[in-house]
Amino acid sequence: MKRVNISLKRGLLAFDSRAAVGIGSLIIFIAMILVAGIAASVFIQTMNSLEQQAVQTGQNVIRDISSGLKVTHISGYSDGTDITQLAIFLTTTSGSGDIDLTYAYISLSETTSQVILSYGSGNFSSSVSNGLFGTLNSSNLTATTYGIMVIRDADSSCSSTAPTINNDDLVVLLVNATMCFSGIDTRTEVFGNVIPEQGISGKIGFTTPSTYIDAIMDLQP
Repeated sequence: MKRVNISLKRGLLAFDSRAAVGIGSLIIFIAMILVAGIAASVFIQTMNSLEQQAVQTGQNVIRDISSGLKVTHISGYSDGTDITQLAIFLTTTSGSGDIDLTYAYISLSETTSQVILSYGSGNFSSSVSNGLFGTLNSSNLTATTYGIMVIRDADSSCSSTAPTINNDDLVVLLVNATMCFSGIDTRTEVFGNVIPEQGISGKIGFTTPSTYIDAIMDLQP
């Protein structure tokens, strides 16, 4: 009888040991599934974030490449000694979206100094009614502001409060060179950019003539 009891007890002990090992394996398996689920969730969230960032970056790149400003030519007005005013003819690049000149600025340099000019809302004309250098009062322009005159604006998008230009629009940015540089002398290299809020900048680059014979001259073709 004693031998039988011992065998039964040994059997029970062996059965209990195998059950404990099985429960432990099950717990480890469930833990692995939970860890894998959490890892997958983090991975999916990261991928979504990267996708949104890539889309936003792509849109910004497309906007920067497809939009922009182009300087068609530049004229200057001379008092016989210095160039006192600059007229920068400006349009958008082909296929460009709308560009608000309120947020565009001019970076302009000559041999000794550089100025940054933004649009002055009081210096605007919807047409060139009294000549290129007689429509706006240049004395109202400072070393930090430029004026706008509209030459072509089929959809009337360019106004004094919101000077927005788009396809086929043409405007003139008037700069008081006397206020900016105390006038521009002969044989002077002038360079700069008309920089929009987004997109390609319009390039400015010319050298003034050796003599100022005419009052109005073309400086950059």
